[in-house]
Order: sequence, then structure tokens, then C-alpha cells
Amino acid sequence: MATVALTTENFDEVTGKDGIVLVDFWASWCGPCVRFAPTYERSSEKHTEITFGKVDTEAQQELAAKFDIRSIPTIMAVRDGVIVFSQPGALPESALESLIEQVEKLDMDDVRKQLAAHNH
Repeated sequence: MATVALTTENFDEVTGKDGIVLVDFWASWCGPCVRFAPTYERSSEKHTEITFGKVDTEAQQELAAKFDIRSIPTIMAVRDGVIVFSQPGALPESALESLIEQVEKLDMDDVRKQLAAHNH
């Protein structure tokens, strides 16, 4: 599956559903973003059960601000509507694959319990 352009209009809908959504915050003028794009694209073709989204931080400044994106590229992983990872920096392909494996293995009941405990 190719990547999905995420905007303020569709972001919550796409990331709020069950399953895994990876989000790449990027801009066309960002050298590391441009170099990371083929890696991200290859991964999206390999993992068709995962939604791979891209947020153009120039066009979607409101989204970038909402998530306090200060450095790009930033990779965010959302599982079942919960942000479980967010880190700036282009990942090598092996690190991106490792991130996907770790997100797939998460016990989401445990994650929700930890979030609930943290928010009280």
C-alpha cells in the first residue's frame, strides 16, 4: 500500500481506528526527509496491514504544532488510536523494521493501564 497524505481533516479519522498507523512528519526542503522517503515507501509496500501516513509540515502547520514537531523528519507510531512512539530523525531501514516489530508486539491493554495510571 502506498503512503496516505495526512491532513487536519483526515488525521484523527486515520489514526483513531484500530491497527497500526505510522506517521512521517516531513517537508520537501528537508534533505534527511527526502533521503528517508524511499525507505518509508519500501516499508509501506512490505507491511500492507499497516497504514503509512505522511504529514507535509509546510502544508499542515497546524498538525505539526499540535504534536510539537520541532525537528523533521519525525516518525510517530499510533496503535489502536494511542501514540506509542514519537521520535525525530530519519531511521535506517533496520531500525524502522525493528520499530514496526516492537509496535506489533505491544500489549495494548497494558499500555492503556499505564496511560490511565500516568494520567491520574
